Amino acid sequence: MKNMLVRIVRTVIPGIILLTFLAGCGTSSSGNNGQTTVNLGYYPNLTHAVALVGVANGTFQKELGSKVKLQTQTFNAGPSEIQALLAGSIDIAFVGPAPAVSGYTQSHGSALQVIAGASSGGVLFVVRANAGIHSATDLANKKIADPQKGGTQDVALRTYLQAHGLKSTDQGGNVQVISTDNANILNLLKTGQIDGAWVPEPWATRLLVEGQGKVFLNENSLWPSGQFATTVIVVRKAFYAAHPDIVNKFLQADVETVQYINANPSSAQQLANAQIKKITGASIKSNEVALAFQDLQITYDPFASTITTQSNRSFTLGFVQSKPDLTSFYNLGPLNTILTSKGLAIVATK
Repeated sequence: MKNMLVRIVRTVIPGIILLTFLAGCGTSSSGNNGQTTVNLGYYPNLTHAVALVGVANGTFQKELGSKVKLQTQTFNAGPSEIQALLAGSIDIAFVGPAPAVSGYTQSHGSALQVIAGASSGGVLFVVRANAGIHSATDLANKKIADPQKGGTQDVALRTYLQAHGLKSTDQGGNVQVISTDNANILNLLKTGQIDGAWVPEPWATRLLVEGQGKVFLNENSLWPSGQFATTVIVVRKAFYAAHPDIVNKFLQADVETVQYINANPSSAQQLANAQIKKITGASIKSNEVALAFQDLQITYDPFASTITTQSNRSFTLGFVQSKPDLTSFYNLGPLNTILTSKGLAIVATK
């Protein structure tokens, strides 16, 4: 009996380990019909307009072809999306720079790479009109919201507080930072339960119009060029290694979608809004969509130099344990090859 148990352990346990390893390699697979599934993650925000329009218009699926099945998942903010990517649940993601850097450092550079940009700007710090906030010093003892702790807007908010001698209550200060989903932020502002919020579009505009808030600052004003990475596209490195051709086709569709949005703003806004309604069950007022797009730059440029700045801020705030080395964080060669073939200017890699 003892020898039999030993043989079972020696036979079964390695098999279980192998299956566990394979499961951790991700969910992308080829079915009986020869299709490869690509799991795409993004948010129903206008800062992710390329994803919204590319999915709604069928551009991604068309470029990927009949042998590839595009499957999508949506998220409220980046940290939860990056955890899904690290778990292998998604392969390509539209995500903010801060959680992208966090995922990269958590995996010691092995999990993901940035392959393109998606948007710049489109982020406002909106406050209640009667909150008495006129300068940074007025933020003391106030309640300020953002989409998720450790996300790109959270890092920006906490950095701004720190630059003005303030800290959040969880860091020993007197500014209460409330991280919650964007829809809840709108309700909290409407009911006076928060004093302001640092949010991306279309939520910034919705806070202004529906929440009757006012702009305290536009994040563009905090950057020397007025441009900064709001959303980038990352790929799971294991997926890229297995399917470089699929990733290249996705990038082709990405560039085409950026060009379409910039050449056809009205129809692109309608497509984005329709996709948001499909995901959330509610569309945005058309006038709010138009206002939200005014401050948003849709681009395939990841503005790599601004990501370096944002990653250093994440380190300073303690969201990553060591100062990020972004040497292998970018894989922009395939994007630049596509841009060159179209006669477009290439993007900087640092």
